[in-house]
Amino acid sequence: MTRPLLRVAALSKRFGGTHALRDVDLEVEPGEIHALIGPNGSGKSTLIKILAGYHHAEPGAVAELDGEPFDLEHVTAARHDRLRFVHQELGLVGELSATDNLALSRGFARTAFGNIRWSEMERRTTALVERFGLGIDVRRPLAQASPVQRAVVAIAAALQGWEGRRGVLVLDEPTAVLPPGEVARLFDIVREIRDAGAGVLYVSHRMDEIFALADRVTVIRGGRRIATLPVADLTPRSLAELMAGEESEEAEAEEGGEEMETDHRPGSPSGPAEAVLEVRDLWAGPLRGVGFELARGERLGITGLVGSGHEVVPYAVCGARTGPVRGRLRLPERSERWVEARDAGGLGLPLVPADRSGEGVIGDFSVGENLTLPLLDRLRARVGRLHRGREGALAEEWIERVGVRTAGRGARITTLSGGNQQKVVLARCLAQRPPVLVLCEPTAGVDIATRLQLYDLIERQAEEGMGVIVSSSDTQDLLALCTRVLVVRDGRIVREISGRDITEPALVHAMEGTE
Repeated sequence: MTRPLLRVAALSKRFGGTHALRDVDLEVEPGEIHALIGPNGSGKSTLIKILAGYHHAEPGAVAELDGEPFDLEHVTAARHDRLRFVHQELGLVGELSATDNLALSRGFARTAFGNIRWSEMERRTTALVERFGLGIDVRRPLAQASPVQRAVVAIAAALQGWEGRRGVLVLDEPTAVLPPGEVARLFDIVREIRDAGAGVLYVSHRMDEIFALADRVTVIRGGRRIATLPVADLTPRSLAELMAGEESEEAEAEEGGEEMETDHRPGSPSGPAEAVLEVRDLWAGPLRGVGFELARGERLGITGLVGSGHEVVPYAVCGARTGPVRGRLRLPERSERWVEARDAGGLGLPLVPADRSGEGVIGDFSVGENLTLPLLDRLRARVGRLHRGREGALAEEWIERVGVRTAGRGARITTLSGGNQQKVVLARCLAQRPPVLVLCEPTAGVDIATRLQLYDLIERQAEEGMGVIVSSSDTQDLLALCTRVLVVRDGRIVREISGRDITEPALVHAMEGTE
């Protein structure tokens, strides 16, 4: 029997009273691409972070690399040499070249006097990346490279000093940043790594990638390992059923326990409601002629797999999308006039963006300054200066209303937890009193208690008549919040699910195209 390159057993992790992982077992064989798949919140990211040494497992976990035990709580040189990671965000500095980025992880070649041997560094980098055949200029800033070229540099950085060794490469959602045309090339690269004898742990939630690439697949749901099976023994539908848990929903409901309760289960709004937003023939990035209406008091979900285009909708609707945008929008209660999508920013619809730290807050500003930033015109005194008293009162009002935990409105925003920062961003949007609230991945990176608080805040806005758009790849958000869900696949709306028909199996099948 072949000895696995990576083996973990009895792997558990708790955050407070919540089980993120429960007794998970996993093995990766030599020359194997082993897929790890599961819905958002299933525990995939926690498992990867434990392997990387970011989180510590609960006592009792067992871990081995090529038959040799290793301590999950300590990242040793031997562990780093055999277990390498390419994270979804890639961890690259766009302003630096491929040569510089690789040196950041393994150091610079230097002369006896400490000077950097640039020609040697460029030669090493070229040797690492040229095997992939993409013509990467190792001197050019990576911001100017294509997505697949950046992915290759990240893989090359992970493979430095690893050639010929028995180890495991962990790829976390590697196609998330790639256009469809470049995914096939990345697959060829991953196969080359497998064929050289290494093991690959391939983390994804896209079933089409699993069937195109993987040898075996482990399904995680609710922090538990549900199954490990050869991909050849599965069909897209049977794998979707394992992910969604159609056959075990009743048992899990009876078990209850530590899982997060999100049974808000909103039904459809009672009676017909007037539209507060109409969108027609929207083209932006991968979107291909998307159109929909949002009713007063409705909570409309928009979802799909990464790259489907669902994540583009909120930015295009709010006028925050960079690049070409076509289509028409209008707010019927304000005007009968249609507005071109490229001018959507003039409608004044606020956005809770997906990237809170990069797009939602200004780290050098205080809590109060972040909250009142779009309202400065309303807060000016007659002579044009900012009325500090009004600004402070408004900030205090919304800090209290949304329950931000802070030392005060003058505290720097970066002193807050991710969940409390998200509340500040939400409060900033609500303080503008818009007819429509647009949110993209609203609970990303927040804990369970804060997630439930955000759900309650959003629901209250809808109850008061505000239309709400929730773009999310997290089925928990959709199940807990939405009265109707539009599923986007390949840039088009392919299914509409309403009320009690919004279930995890229905969402998974619609997103994966396995209905």
